[in-house]
Amino acid sequence: MSFADLGLMPELLRALTAVGYTTPTPIQREAIPLVLSGRDLLAAAQTGTGKTAGFTLPLLQRLATTPVLHPSNKHRIRALVLTPTRELASQVEASVKEYGQDLKLSSMVIFGGVNINPQRDRLQRKLDILVATPGRLLDHVGQGSIDLGGVEILVLDEADRMLDMGFIRDIKRILALLPSQRQNLLFSATFAPEIKTFAQNLLDNPAKVEVAPQVTTAERVEQRIYPVDRDAKKALLTQLITDGNWNQVLVFTRTKHGANRLAEGLDADGIPAMAIHGNKSQAARERALSQFKAGKLRVLVATDIAARGIDIDALPHVVNYELPNVPEDYVHRIGRTGRAGAGGIAVSLVCIDEHKLLSDIERTIRQKLERVIVPGFEPDPNARPEPLRKPQAARQPRRDIPARNHGSPSRSEGARSTGTGRTNEGRPSNQANRSPNRVDANGNVSRDNRDNRGNTTASRPQPGNRGSRRRTEGYNA
Repeated sequence: MSFADLGLMPELLRALTAVGYTTPTPIQREAIPLVLSGRDLLAAAQTGTGKTAGFTLPLLQRLATTPVLHPSNKHRIRALVLTPTRELASQVEASVKEYGQDLKLSSMVIFGGVNINPQRDRLQRKLDILVATPGRLLDHVGQGSIDLGGVEILVLDEADRMLDMGFIRDIKRILALLPSQRQNLLFSATFAPEIKTFAQNLLDNPAKVEVAPQVTTAERVEQRIYPVDRDAKKALLTQLITDGNWNQVLVFTRTKHGANRLAEGLDADGIPAMAIHGNKSQAARERALSQFKAGKLRVLVATDIAARGIDIDALPHVVNYELPNVPEDYVHRIGRTGRAGAGGIAVSLVCIDEHKLLSDIERTIRQKLERVIVPGFEPDPNARPEPLRKPQAARQPRRDIPARNHGSPSRSEGARSTGTGRTNEGRPSNQANRSPNRVDANGNVSRDNRDNRGNTTASRPQPGNRGSRRRTEGYNA
């Protein structure tokens, strides 16, 4: 089957030929005709299966070939794509531009961590397709710089991750601003129970597409486990990269601090490495990612959230320096390699503290993974496990505040006309009077610990801000 067999218009077929795509993937074969027909869609597809093209191609065609559904005398957005992270938002919008190069449709991407003013200026001009993270979108709603009353197609990409990150209240606020007559497309890595529940309230008689069994790993990815003592992990990783002549390696850690420490350690060992996570400025993240994609950076160390949206053709190696706390995240991690039919190698450095995590992963993916002992790095048989840092429970979302003036947040939410007083993904901050973010030489973002009266603020929790650490890390990653 070819893309032409799916009913795509000549302009899109030319764009696909230009980028070298000739045969649709399973998710594209299933999803494109359904979206073209105008149906709501609930789709489960692993990362690397071509799901982005599965919704961008038919979305472009529907907008190009159908009249405006909600006419107005002012410019209105016709399609809205929501993603959990900046990197994924940028990737999706790049695909929209690439596939729609021969169409008279305009698009842009908005996310936090950058100056809001240029975004606001662009939103005043004609715009057909907007790709956004939920928080920054609500920033613009609060400032009155965006009108969502003309949205004809809504796409929630990686909906499972958005729910995991606590965006459910933000998404509900956004949904309340959209017209009831619209097409809804929900894409998720799995059909987890919470996704099914959410879909029941969002989708209208949806078609359901699942192109791979839930929580399975890509067949072309070779998986290995390297048992090692916890303090010998960096030395083993250095040896594997050096002896194996690995020139492009994506390494995962559980925490931002761990990512920084590992990148600095590898760099000290003569292996060029940089970290990417939510405490990095947007410029630092983009610089690290572009250097890694261009082959100028040998190792990119990332947290799980920051890695969403990293799309690199033929990435040969993925390393789990630390196993994830959630088995499904293992599938997402190693899905960075072995994409689009290519092969890849995924290795995990596992110490005694992580044996239970490894068992959970193997039970989830229904595979017993190969163990490889490297001479000189044999685990100490007398070592005793130490407790891992447990993930913080997500804070209970704050009570919804009634929207006024087309959803403008009230003053108590900390919304400000300059876009300050919010975290990088546009979440309201409880410390709106604090000094601006500071960026150090490594691109790490920090804040002054004093407010505008000189009082120290970081040492005590803010009212109603219990458990904010997990939420902030999720939004900023």
